[in-house]
Amino acid sequence: MSTESRNFIEQMIEKDLADGVYDTVHTRFPPEPNGYLHIGHAKSILLNYGLAKKYGGKFNMRFDDTNPTKEKTEFVESIMADIKWLGADWEDRLFFASDYFDKMYEGAVALIKKGKAYVSDLSADEIREYRGTLTEPGKDDPGRNRSVEENLALFEEMRDGKYEDGTKVLRARIDMSSPNMNMRDPVIYRVAHMTHHNTGDKWCIYPMYDFAHPIEDAVEGITNSICTLEFEDHRPLYDWVLIELGYKNSPNEAPKQTEFAKMYLNNVVTGKRYIKKLVEEKIVDGWDDPRLVSIAALRRRGFTPESIKMFVELSGVSKANSCSDYAMLEYCIREDLKVKKPRVMAVLDPVKLIIDNYPEGQVEMLEVPNNLENEELGTRQVPFTRELYIEREDFMEEPVKKYFRMFPGNEVRLMHAYFAKCTGCDKDENGNIIAIHCTYDPESKGGNSPDGRKVKGTIHWVSATEGIKVECRLYENLIDEEKGVYNEDGSLNLNPNSLDVRPDCIVEPSLKDAKGFDKFQFVRNGFFCVDYKDSTENHPVFNRIVSLKSSFVLPKKD
Repeated sequence: MSTESRNFIEQMIEKDLADGVYDTVHTRFPPEPNGYLHIGHAKSILLNYGLAKKYGGKFNMRFDDTNPTKEKTEFVESIMADIKWLGADWEDRLFFASDYFDKMYEGAVALIKKGKAYVSDLSADEIREYRGTLTEPGKDDPGRNRSVEENLALFEEMRDGKYEDGTKVLRARIDMSSPNMNMRDPVIYRVAHMTHHNTGDKWCIYPMYDFAHPIEDAVEGITNSICTLEFEDHRPLYDWVLIELGYKNSPNEAPKQTEFAKMYLNNVVTGKRYIKKLVEEKIVDGWDDPRLVSIAALRRRGFTPESIKMFVELSGVSKANSCSDYAMLEYCIREDLKVKKPRVMAVLDPVKLIIDNYPEGQVEMLEVPNNLENEELGTRQVPFTRELYIEREDFMEEPVKKYFRMFPGNEVRLMHAYFAKCTGCDKDENGNIIAIHCTYDPESKGGNSPDGRKVKGTIHWVSATEGIKVECRLYENLIDEEKGVYNEDGSLNLNPNSLDVRPDCIVEPSLKDAKGFDKFQFVRNGFFCVDYKDSTENHPVFNRIVSLKSSFVLPKKD
């Protein structure tokens, strides 16, 4: 009998439930609304939501909006759309850190009254200098020994707007000789005369993340604060805030912070600073450009929530940092779409094929299966006519060895239709091939000859008179993979061929009603999705999600 494999977080939760540390699992996803979410955030979203679902608990959506200098309503809306698309349902539990600013201010005052916080006049550079090094202890801030009364008065003046940005901060009084730098009297409030997207101009002081986050978790009843590994050294401060403010008595009580390894992808750009620059310089057409790995970009390109979930599951949850291959993400979308979506014929580099012995003006409707691997998708009617379009690469006037497609004298199968024998081609004055000629065998309908003769090549086609002209966009990695992500000067190694726009593609008329996010497999060319942003009724645009071929092999389980 097989047993379910549990990651280290699930093992910890099950022990806590058994020990009575809490009786209901309560998780949250707490993004800062200062940019679009990317594939790494998807791991955190699905992990937190998945744990709540698995153990019959609750999942909160909370914006950690404590830094108004970088936050925008645009980012709030995009993040909510991304999380809904991934299927993480916060029900009626949507919160903002700014909802708790009054409670955080009260907490800061309580720490001052306990002698656990003080107002500092040092600049940011001086605080850094006073903090010491990994081998040398820090030295006391001159304001560390102020009286409780003086600190209360100064902090109230900070709140009332008496001081300019950067002139005063509130620091926690912990231990300037602690081996953990985060515990050397960290800043917990700073002056910032900024309009906040949620609270307007009510506040001119704002809490630091390390102070705000544990309070938010405690107020919402969060049991498991699941963070990435860079917050591991911040955990003692998380517990210190909660214990000093009376939300819990020991680190073993909830809320409990637990860290896991981030999701890294080889040769992709996830840094907000770099993406912002790419957008501003119009190298990409926005945060949702299909060459990026923001969740919005993956959705626009045609990835599905199911493929992202599969990718996250294959990547696993651990304490060890590792990199996943983009090819594995492509594998996941192929696996998800291959039996779900219809396979249609589309020609991306068209050249005309004229069947000289086929009746002029005749339109013959052929019944074609939508997906040979999934009969439930049914069939469709595809028009066959005297003039067709085929891929330019499917004809070669002087064929190379083992070339089995169209060349003078060779017979091929026109997919779902007839055998056709090439008789020659037409060229323009520059020697470019503008049309190919052939004859067909009327007895070979369905692609099989009654006399049993075999052909080695099968090519797809679209009616020249009934097909629809569309634009297709083929994508490669935004980064030149051979050179790596960054140049020596820190700039990005961009791939000049990351976008190939094909404005004159021809697709079956069955796609005439396709709309934003509809997905199809284009025979031999890959999986494609209607671009919701640029596609119009008169100018349909299809993004290639992924090609059909892959070098990725799913590792075998032990």
